Amino acid sequence: MKNRIAIVQGHPDLRGERYSSALADAYAKGATEGGHAVRTINVARLKFPLLRTKEEWESGVPPEDILHAQETIAWAGHLVIFYPLWLGSTPALLKAFLEQALRPGYAIGAVEGGKTWAGLLRGRSARIVVTMGMPALIYRWYFGAHSLKSLERNVLGMCGIKPIRETLIGNIEGCGAAKRAKWLERLRALGASAA
Repeated sequence: MKNRIAIVQGHPDLRGERYSSALADAYAKGATEGGHAVRTINVARLKFPLLRTKEEWESGVPPEDILHAQETIAWAGHLVIFYPLWLGSTPALLKAFLEQALRPGYAIGAVEGGKTWAGLLRGRSARIVVTMGMPALIYRWYFGAHSLKSLERNVLGMCGIKPIRETLIGNIEGCGAAKRAKWLERLRALGASAA
């Protein structure tokens, strides 16, 4: 096997009929064809509560589904996170998953003296694939892609994951079958190269 890839499907809709699911499937297919090992975490299928206190986040025992997800993330050398842009950010369910999975002691650790954090997931790379109704250029340049930058810097980067690449797919409701097919092929190619 060339690389171990964990696909995190962050769309909260269980039906799996969303274009985000087709994109993740195309990436997985390309990765498998490219000789890479693939495991998928479907956030909508996991059972876990919201974290409500700092104490729960720092020292609470993660639910079983989260422990399995952490095993998959630890196994992987490359993470690929798929989600739709909702209200300018990640869906709440994906954010709740990240809070549960990327806890202190697993993804981040205190440096001596407790004044800074050390990323415990070093040696991993990531790609973030975001679908959205608006043009991707508008999200990036007018809105500044703030939520994407936050996910990259304040979540994945803090855990030591780098490099982090991104794929933004805009006008998702308005693009036709030919454009959707091109995106599927592009994601399949990215999967084959584990990029």
